[in-house]
Amino acid sequence: MYIGLDVHKDTIHIALAPGNGEEVRSYGEVRGDLNAIDKALSKLRGVHPKLSVVYEAGPCGYALYRHLTKKGITCAVVAPSMIPKRPGDRIKTDRRDAIKLARLHRAGELTGVYVPSAEDEALRDLTRAREDAVIVHKRARQQLSALLLRQNIRYPGKQAWTQAHKRWTARVSMPHPVQQIVFQEYMNAIDEAHQRVERITEQLRLAMETWRVAPVARSLQALRGVSLVAGASVLAELGDLTRFDNPRHLMAFLGLVPSQYSTGPHQRLGAITKTGNAHARRMLVESAWAYRFPARVSRGLRERQEDLPQKVRDIAWKAQARLCHKYRRLAAKGKLKQVITTAIARELVGFMWAIAKEVPMAKA
Repeated sequence: MYIGLDVHKDTIHIALAPGNGEEVRSYGEVRGDLNAIDKALSKLRGVHPKLSVVYEAGPCGYALYRHLTKKGITCAVVAPSMIPKRPGDRIKTDRRDAIKLARLHRAGELTGVYVPSAEDEALRDLTRAREDAVIVHKRARQQLSALLLRQNIRYPGKQAWTQAHKRWTARVSMPHPVQQIVFQEYMNAIDEAHQRVERITEQLRLAMETWRVAPVARSLQALRGVSLVAGASVLAELGDLTRFDNPRHLMAFLGLVPSQYSTGPHQRLGAITKTGNAHARRMLVESAWAYRFPARVSRGLRERQEDLPQKVRDIAWKAQARLCHKYRRLAAKGKLKQVITTAIARELVGFMWAIAKEVPMAKA
């Protein structure tokens, strides 16, 4: 029996697609908790011993998936963007969604997404919490800068948020006492946001010591532009990189390959597809900016490469020589910096895949 679940916070709608080809039908709606779905599936299991369940990935996470697989029920989670949809279909209800899932699941038209282990998901939550904290920190700085600009108070130096800039802000005096209070509140918000980023970063460093992918994360830091945060974030989002057959599959999964519309003799390439994991893609693009400078092994990079296998260091140097040259070559052609860094990020993840192949990792 193939079962489609339309999962929401408070309700779950169930649809059934018998394996003998009978018509797909709605089974009904239950509460959104695990006990309610257990009761419904136990009744079905009494009649159909073999159940295969599918539901869409969403804000409810993977708790239902782990609960069902623990009970021996086959379960898959599918990405909403990869579910086939008819262009003329303009009616959407929970019942119709569950029926569509059950029908497509029986036809084999759905591909399940990668479900991380509980430990991997915990580290992913930690890296995303740091990302959120960085965004809050950046927004607090922008709010303070906007306040100063409205009062025509301009920093005379070249670069903001350096030590010199912080000393300058300590001497800033606003024209009105109330505005001085606002200024100080923004300064306090910046300090609190910075401390939050530092706390989460430290927790990430401690968690990495016992994480099963720690050897791979340390090896990825041999690459230029890939620090502790970048390596941990990519692995927390993607899991085992070697589950992809080749690096091109990984590049396509991350949405870093060009979109294509080709027909007959005409071939047309567009912007990158931006499918897959946006968090990992953003981190890779940030790391790719490091390759705009000439290739060299800095002191910090040399320290990160200590105690790593020679093969990993060779891959890292090959990546740096290739990607730095590519950046200069594309820049000479007049390509936009954003386009260049995206192309660098696409190849960078290929070198990450090669390093992950060389480093053993414990199973989840």
